[in-house]
Amino acid sequence: MEPASGFLASLCNFICFLPYFFGLLILGSIKGAILCSFILLIVTIGNSAIILSLWPLHLFYTYYCLLRTKQFGAALKLVLCICVLVILFLYPLIGFASSVVGGAAYGFLAPMFATFRAVGGGKTNAFFHIIYDGTWDTVKRSITIVRDVRDVCYHSYFSIMDGLLIQEPPGAKYYEIRLFYIPGAVIAGAVGVLVDTVMIIVIATCKFPYMLFKGWSRLFHDCIGAQGPFLETICVPFAGLAILLWPLAVVGALLGSMLSSIFLGAYAGVVVYQEESFWLGLCYIVASLSIYDEYSNDVLDMPEGSCFPRPQYRKKTMSRASSLSRPNSSRKSTNSINAPMLVLKHLELADGFFEDCRNYGEIMVSKDVITLKDIEDAKSNKDCGQVITIGLPAYCILQTLIRSAKANSTGLLLNDNVTEITSTNRPADAFYEWFLNPVLIIKDQIRAEDLSESEEEYLGKLVLLSSDPERLKNSNIGSPPESDLRRAEFDALARRLRGITKSISRYPTFRRRFDGSIKIILEELVKKNGDSRKSEDLEPLNLSRSKSMFARVFGQKSVRNRTNKNEFDQVA
Repeated sequence: MEPASGFLASLCNFICFLPYFFGLLILGSIKGAILCSFILLIVTIGNSAIILSLWPLHLFYTYYCLLRTKQFGAALKLVLCICVLVILFLYPLIGFASSVVGGAAYGFLAPMFATFRAVGGGKTNAFFHIIYDGTWDTVKRSITIVRDVRDVCYHSYFSIMDGLLIQEPPGAKYYEIRLFYIPGAVIAGAVGVLVDTVMIIVIATCKFPYMLFKGWSRLFHDCIGAQGPFLETICVPFAGLAILLWPLAVVGALLGSMLSSIFLGAYAGVVVYQEESFWLGLCYIVASLSIYDEYSNDVLDMPEGSCFPRPQYRKKTMSRASSLSRPNSSRKSTNSINAPMLVLKHLELADGFFEDCRNYGEIMVSKDVITLKDIEDAKSNKDCGQVITIGLPAYCILQTLIRSAKANSTGLLLNDNVTEITSTNRPADAFYEWFLNPVLIIKDQIRAEDLSESEEEYLGKLVLLSSDPERLKNSNIGSPPESDLRRAEFDALARRLRGITKSISRYPTFRRRFDGSIKIILEELVKKNGDSRKSEDLEPLNLSRSKSMFARVFGQKSVRNRTNKNEFDQVA
């Protein structure tokens, strides 16, 4: 047990820092109040202008792709056209409301948090940073938010639609829907939404006071106790801010429960369709209440179990571990002393990846593999322009996989040959959860292939230049294997890796960061070619999508020819 002097010292520090904390809080609130309206205007006007200007194009092109695609049958196309119409009419309203709420919250809270961070970063001129931090950088980040929305509505949307339009269905069999089960699924989904929304709101409201007061209890204990993350005096202002903002976090959790109840209840329609049984859909509605109750008890460290029954809603028995509730061992492990483990951060890994893109891009420029024509093709959205947009990032991932396979790494070995990404230390982000396992499978396949140096060069050539068949054929980088089977295996690996990279490229942050790497590659090309123009005079990688899109819509022959090439990037 800690001596009383430790508690008294922490309590004295807490009392002494109260004026300091309230001063920072008032200053941060003033900065937030000044910037809130300005940030709100930037985010709301920018996002609304993007959504409304592209909405007619989205409406036309979505229906064009749905009707022209060969992946869906007639009945499924009819159902999708009805559902998409509802989504297309709702998403401008949702986008506007999200921009207003998100812009106001970000404009007020970001300067406040930056004010508190300014006193804990070991900065030399703390007073200047207390005043300045959270002002101009908040404005720049709000513009970045608008750009990310533009990338989602512009680049990501058309990338997904183009893939839907030009890809052949797997096995030459299109997807179809069973119309007989649609009415039952719709009824079950509606009943599930009605029941789950009401009951989950009741459950969440009953647990609202418990979460509020238990959170306050822990924060106060960490703030003035002899243990906890706020033992250091510099952390006391952050503790006070957390105590004040904790009710907002609890309200956010309550609103999140209300929103999730809609999707949790609507999933009953999916159960009815998958299991071909309306009764199992009703069983799921009851079981979903138990699932939510158990999960919330687990999060709040309340007694395990639920007062609601949990009937079986699948014909095949599923393991208990696959439910939303965490297993008992996880709770025990959180209280045990674990060995220190390096936890990687999302932004650090992203910065390392795009630095690799720049380095490999400069190497390819020096070897005349990447030229100015590739940049121009990427701007005009030609297929061979994917040497830059898809091939180069995929090539960087391939080199990481080869390096990891040679080192017998259980995960992915980064460029420093020290840092390793595994399933245990990966960032807690859905992005890594979706893409890490498929990439690790490809790494194991590369390790099993036991590639020679010439085969590594050939596989790299496939990954980089697959979008330009003529250039791939005339390239002298690496000789193809003599075995037809091995060439087919390399082709499959290259397609899967490019498909994964194409899916990754649809994330807005990828687009923004990759443009910075392209700018550096452009500078290297300008230096090599002795171009008198400055790199700033060259246009950035901003695809002129509208022209190429309309050409694709009205030029049906180009779509048909592209479909017959079988040069498709398939996600693993």
